[in-house]
Amino acid sequence: MPTSISLSQLEKVDIRGVWTNEANDFTPWLAEEANIQLLGDTIGLELEVEAQEKDVGPFRADILCKDTITGNWVLVENQLERTDHCHLGQLITYAAGLKAVTIIWIASRFTDEHRAAVDWLNEITTGDFNFFGLEVEVWKIGESAAAPKFNLACAPNNWTQTVTQVKKNVEQGELTGAKQLQFEFWTSFREFVLDRGSVVKPTKPLPQAWMTVSIGRSGFALVAIAATQDTESATPDSHQLRVELVLSDEFAKNYFGQLEVSKAVIEANFDGPLIWAETPNKKQSKIYVKRSANFDDRAEWPAYHEWLLKNLEKFTAVFAKRVKTLTAIPSEAALN
Repeated sequence: MPTSISLSQLEKVDIRGVWTNEANDFTPWLAEEANIQLLGDTIGLELEVEAQEKDVGPFRADILCKDTITGNWVLVENQLERTDHCHLGQLITYAAGLKAVTIIWIASRFTDEHRAAVDWLNEITTGDFNFFGLEVEVWKIGESAAAPKFNLACAPNNWTQTVTQVKKNVEQGELTGAKQLQFEFWTSFREFVLDRGSVVKPTKPLPQAWMTVSIGRSGFALVAIAATQDTESATPDSHQLRVELVLSDEFAKNYFGQLEVSKAVIEANFDGPLIWAETPNKKQSKIYVKRSANFDDRAEWPAYHEWLLKNLEKFTAVFAKRVKTLTAIPSEAALN
């Protein structure tokens, strides 16, 4: 006799019953770290809030963020009602005043005409500008607490096409042997990470030697590297795996020094010493681990994926909170 299974039903909640006022309730809620992460997860970006109610020309953006991987600005404009022409005009004004920007328009409902307008903006602008439209909903099950949900209404034309185009290039033989190998390596690595349910969020696989992973603060990034030559010896037959914490903004040298003070404590979390590369003649500084590899031997790929993920997770655990506490102090050279 079949067992009776009792299931509850999802119930949609009036968003005005959760956030009474857009500026006083919804915007501060969205700017909280966990909630801006939920927004970022919906569109595949790692976002860090820089400011609320930030002036952009004659208008004021609800939330100003940075994409922690690219360092580009991300503007968020909120509505707790259906989209209107006024907010559309503000989005265009924001784009006109900035060189590279991602604009996220959030509303309770997107009309067909405004959905078409966002699609048109994505068609006529360069890749330096990206426009997203998201609808926000709130749901609950029975007497449970209400939960927010973002639905993607419109996105840049190439947002989901990059990987498809790369795959087409691979199939048509338009990539070099090394680039094709790297694309296939990162494709399988991304699947490996997603299957593990790791805290590490892999980005789109591309035909290049690296994959960048956010660590939660702009100016810093984790980078997984599958180099088809040893960068130190420049030997083309010597492949190499690396996981790097890269410090790249104008305060990188100062941040590096602050981390180096805790070198012994940091390295106690690893199996061996890290490589600390301040690179005095360059803006960037790095802290990394490395190992030799042979990417031509595909049987070794699972072991390489395991090594990369293990170290990415360890770097995240050791450095994610630390980098958020570092103080931006200009170097003496910058002051002179």
